[in-house]
Amino acid sequence: MSVEVKDGRTALAAHDARAEAEMRAPTNVGHTIVRDARLLLIAIWLGAAVCFSFAVAPSAFAVLPTHELAGNLVTRTLGIVNVAGLIISLLLIASAFVGRSTASRRAWLLEVIALAFVALTTFVGHWIINARLLALRHALGRPIDDVATNDPVRVAFNSLHGYSVGALGLGMLAGALALLVLARRRV
Repeated sequence: MSVEVKDGRTALAAHDARAEAEMRAPTNVGHTIVRDARLLLIAIWLGAAVCFSFAVAPSAFAVLPTHELAGNLVTRTLGIVNVAGLIISLLLIASAFVGRSTASRRAWLLEVIALAFVALTTFVGHWIINARLLALRHALGRPIDDVATNDPVRVAFNSLHGYSVGALGLGMLAGALALLVLARRRV
């Protein structure tokens, strides 16, 4: 028992010494500004993606008179969210090297991998899945509501829609992970 108390006191003393050293160490204002700007960018994108997913898309389908109009609005808005996610994640990956020395290697890698995953999911969501959805809507030649649910084109459309939702959802999870890792970083 005395060994445990002694080890506990030693660990507490070491923690206190580290905390005191961190408080006395000058912070690099430039790194602080870059980290805060990076944190703000990923938070803005994540907030936009969450707002789109849980407010804009459901509201459009609930309020607009046809699914065709709602789909047009949602497609346009989703395009903005995806392109913004791609641009922001690429900017954040490029700027991840600023202040890298303040992060552990594992945290830095986790952040970069999460941001790369945001870039990948938003790219795939916009330029692959959404492009195919638009091609299918155009191939139908009429509003989606007028097409039978068992029509092969409608089945393909519904399947791609599921992939689109999944891509954005995975991108949002990766964005949340990057946000948490970045927020925990000391400057």
